[in-house]
Amino acid sequence: MAKETFLKEIGGKSVVEQIVDNITNAIINGELKPGDKIPTENELCMSMGVGRNSVREAIKILVAYGVLTIKRAEGTFVQQDYDSKMLYPVLYGIILQKDSANQIVELRKIIDVGILQLAIDKLDLESLHIAEQAMKELEKKITAENIAAKDIFEADIAFHMALVEITQNALLKGICFYVDQITKKSRMKATEKFIDEKATERFLLMHKDMLRVLKEQNRDQINEVVEKHYQYWEQVKL
Repeated sequence: MAKETFLKEIGGKSVVEQIVDNITNAIINGELKPGDKIPTENELCMSMGVGRNSVREAIKILVAYGVLTIKRAEGTFVQQDYDSKMLYPVLYGIILQKDSANQIVELRKIIDVGILQLAIDKLDLESLHIAEQAMKELEKKITAENIAAKDIFEADIAFHMALVEITQNALLKGICFYVDQITKKSRMKATEKFIDEKATERFLLMHKDMLRVLKEQNRDQINEVVEKHYQYWEQVKL
């Protein structure tokens, strides 16, 4: 691969970062396609004018991010399928922002609006039944005699994931999984707040509204329902 197309000067970045950028840009631009074998270490060193250690480090980073995969005795290839590890840099970047708490809430709102829009398009009787069962389980946990925030939280996650499954979108599923992981502490606090303030019926109604909008295919109410859904969470610091 020609040096002028594969190595671009990027000021202020380390050699390893430049190599990572060059390889990912080659994938984005179509110079490297999913399933393609990338040049060998020696070829990359020669085409970029960089050292072997830098190339190895860059490849390790891209493998860790799920962009490349190493096949022993064959070489290093561009990943052919979606890998949830690809989301790591994006989500870590959000977490490290100074205003990460608000940004994560905003991100989740946008995601939920998109999920409901897409779920309406792909809804069928089987997936609706699964979502309804998840709702029944959530209601069971909320109305239990010995109510527990952890049980409600887990049922809440299961309900939202049931909605995500309807979309049949692996990328959305991966994003939601990691957002759930990094917001577990704050969402647990929000759940405890509902319990302490004896507002569990309101908590349940918010979820029933999401399911109702889905069943009625009422796109006009999606934004309103999602906005109400996060009122308590917004009051809790991450």
